[in-house]
Amino acid sequence: MAEPWIEAIGLVAGALGIVAWVPQIRDVWVHEQHEGISLTTFSIVTVALTLWLIYGVLVDSLAMIVANVFTLVVILAVLIGVRRLRLRETAA
Repeated sequence: MAEPWIEAIGLVAGALGIVAWVPQIRDVWVHEQHEGISLTTFSIVTVALTLWLIYGVLVDSLAMIVANVFTLVVILAVLIGVRRLRLRETAA
């Protein structure tokens, strides 16, 4: 495991990365806007984050583990919201 101050930098970077997704979540879940969101891109990002999570576990990096778990949750929230909206439009 890295020195505590190095892990702290990683945790701050991870937190900022998570906060960056808040506007996207708000657009999808509150404003119900999903135009321009590529499910393919989000799916690829999900795979990449999963691999980073595995890497973080293998190198024993708390910052990488925490950041990637929470970012995956946030991205899954966007994916679920977009899928829900698009299914609703298809049914209408």
